[in-house]
Amino acid sequence: MSSQLEYLLITACILGFACMEFVSRRYQASVRATTNDTVLEVLMFVNLIAIAQPLGLLGGNALCHWLMPTQHNAWANLPWWAMTAILLVGDDLTQYLWHRASHGALLWPLHRAHHSASYMSVRMTYRNNLFYYLMMPGLWIAGVLLFLGFGKVYAVYMVVKVTVIIGSHCAWPWDAPLYRIRALRPLMWILERTISTPATHWAHHAMTNADGIGHYKGNFGNLLFFWDVLFGTAHITRKYPAQIGLPDDVLFGSERWTAQMFYPLVHSRRDHSALRPGGYGFTEADAQALAERDAA
Repeated sequence: MSSQLEYLLITACILGFACMEFVSRRYQASVRATTNDTVLEVLMFVNLIAIAQPLGLLGGNALCHWLMPTQHNAWANLPWWAMTAILLVGDDLTQYLWHRASHGALLWPLHRAHHSASYMSVRMTYRNNLFYYLMMPGLWIAGVLLFLGFGKVYAVYMVVKVTVIIGSHCAWPWDAPLYRIRALRPLMWILERTISTPATHWAHHAMTNADGIGHYKGNFGNLLFFWDVLFGTAHITRKYPAQIGLPDDVLFGSERWTAQMFYPLVHSRRDHSALRPGGYGFTEADAQALAERDAA
């Protein structure tokens, strides 16, 4: 697959899911984005395609040319299925592990922006901190694999992966009507344990776990949800959370896009924030305060 065709298919995928958000009126009904949200999402998308991804891919490739130049295209004759398996481990498994680690205290400030959106939509798919992508192991490993000769297979792999990732963030839950078709139940049972779907990934973005649907400490998979099944972080309900986002934003106000994108270079102005040295975000005490406020 040529680079031009790869980019064309990825663009078609993004536009297709975006169109379905509008046609189904899910975007109009659920997306309440502020100027702060829009600036963050536009700049982070530009950062990913213009800075982070080229730096990771070209940087990994350049390091290989420097450290092991004789291995250029050394794996180019591997069968496509072997290349795909290596990509699933070198790119997708490492992204699962990176994502999972990013829900710990150390890396959470770099991933927090992705969860601060109060909606699911194509537009927030790549909403993250600048350094979240610059440090993502999978991008650098992909650069090494491209050096080793994975070019054509990597292009097809990326089209499939982007389709799944965009689809799992889309405001249009494409899996919902499929769950209602009795003949598709066996297929959907397999599908939802294989790839990320709106039901499983929306649960990861839920504001709370209290309803039994949300699961923001699991469902970390990007392309393959199978990693969650394998490592015990999966939660499957075939339901969708009522609220998306972060309770501390509800309690204390949204973080400015500058801190979300550029932390630790820029710090939050909030008293309670994970985006400042020694600060913290959401706690169980905050959850109780939020519940009491809603009950009042």
